[in-house]
Amino acid sequence: MNRYHLVHATEFRYDGPVSESYNEVRLRPIHDETQSCLSFRLLTNPASRGTSYRDSFGNWVHQFNILPEHHFLKIEAESVVLAHEAPLPPEGGIKLSELEDRREHFEEEFLEFISPTAYIPHVQQLDELITAASDASDGTASGFVKAASALIHEKFKYVKGATHVNSSITDSLASGAGVCQDFAHLLLGVVRKRGMPARYVSGYLVPSSAASPDAKLQEVIGGSASHAWAEVYLPDFGWIGLDPTLGQPLGLQHVRIAYGRDYGDVAPVRGVYKGHAGQRLSVDVSVRPAIDNDGREQLSENKIATPEPPLIVERVQQPGHQQQQ
Repeated sequence: MNRYHLVHATEFRYDGPVSESYNEVRLRPIHDETQSCLSFRLLTNPASRGTSYRDSFGNWVHQFNILPEHHFLKIEAESVVLAHEAPLPPEGGIKLSELEDRREHFEEEFLEFISPTAYIPHVQQLDELITAASDASDGTASGFVKAASALIHEKFKYVKGATHVNSSITDSLASGAGVCQDFAHLLLGVVRKRGMPARYVSGYLVPSSAASPDAKLQEVIGGSASHAWAEVYLPDFGWIGLDPTLGQPLGLQHVRIAYGRDYGDVAPVRGVYKGHAGQRLSVDVSVRPAIDNDGREQLSENKIATPEPPLIVERVQQPGHQQQQ
């Protein structure tokens, strides 16, 4: 088990005054049997009153409004997470040839995780990857999933700037390149078109140096820790995670934030504001072990700043997406 202290800071700088900003964030880590969110704090500047709820996928969503005029908005999420060993993809199991017998059950129970989406259309170009992964597998569903992840890792180049936040898999298929967001979408496309439910996972990849017990003070700054991968449902086993960007199963360095059909369901920050000003977006992510040199946990509060908000009125679109690298 590894315990991490995470700080995710997002800042918008506007080139003129804006007002009536309405925002929602998905930045609280998942808490379940394989990951414990020990503490969480969300702060905004200007300060705001916040509310929270669980969406249909079980993710924590925090909402807040900044109604007076302002020239910048900073959102800082801080958490302490305890990562447990994730189950490894099993050997053997259900045969690929038996998947068709499960299709009706999958469509009833996991329709949202097996259907195509705008980011992940079931295009014909996926058939070549499906055939190659089938040939490289041992004929089982588990073997197919692992072969597909390895194939995407080998076939596509990791190139920042090759795609943008709204790119679908057709862009990566055409260019042969992308970032972790694209690689996760590609794996989802291959697996779903082959008939298995699969979901997008937004989170962080803790660098090896920070995951080491000897790296108590080391931090990773600049957004490089933001990451994405996929989880696939295997009959008679459950959900398994695979990281096609790294070409390997998940480990203690993967911290999960949110699940969805694709990136569109789990964008870390999105919102709207009133005004004609343009904006500049910057994101910093810091990850380090959560115990300081004196053995104390570095975060113990769980709160959101809560001054009284003024009356809510109209709004216009604010494009605040962050591509996951």
